[in-house]
Amino acid sequence: MEGYSFELITGPMSCGKTEELLRRIRRAIIAKKRVKVISPVLDTREHGDYIKSRNGMFLEAVKVKNSLQILDEVTDEDQIVAIDELQFFDGEIIEVIKQLMSDGKKVIGSGLDLDFKAEPFGKMPELLAIATRVDKLTAVCMKCGCDHATRTQRLIDGQPADKNSPLIMIGGDETYEARCVKCYELPDKLKSERKEETKAKVLSLFK
Repeated sequence: MEGYSFELITGPMSCGKTEELLRRIRRAIIAKKRVKVISPVLDTREHGDYIKSRNGMFLEAVKVKNSLQILDEVTDEDQIVAIDELQFFDGEIIEVIKQLMSDGKKVIGSGLDLDFKAEPFGKMPELLAIATRVDKLTAVCMKCGCDHATRTQRLIDGQPADKNSPLIMIGGDETYEARCVKCYELPDKLKSERKEETKAKVLSLFK
């Protein structure tokens, strides 16, 4: 059966996650399926109740404040539930998706697998584990041009963001870019400062 499944589309920024999500939704609509599209309020890049890909594709979406609100928005008639930006949802998203699957829904979701520190983002590890299908996309590295970028590089004033900057900063191409493992950078200003302080203390002992 088409229901009772959870398809997860993941990868770094600019790899086409939302574009692929929208493609699957449009196919479902053509097949005359009832689809409910969900997006977190936290994603403020678009000023409106819709999701939009970088190539300009968009669809109306219900904005929710938390995971449990999804269950309030989904009706018995809805056959497919599409959820964008899964990494932004709270811990209840696991049980919510399990419940939707138990109710016979087909769930299609997309989200970043790693944050800007190249660490697992939110509940994405658990979502990857319960998914019945996983598509991990790659992007073009914006530094060397290779086609297997898997990291999301955060930029502040054009330079790689420090490791100690806030975990969540909503932004687009001016704030984030895809990079391969080789080109990815994560400076640690605090660590460097501590190292310099230690070095200075050691040198002072020999004065």
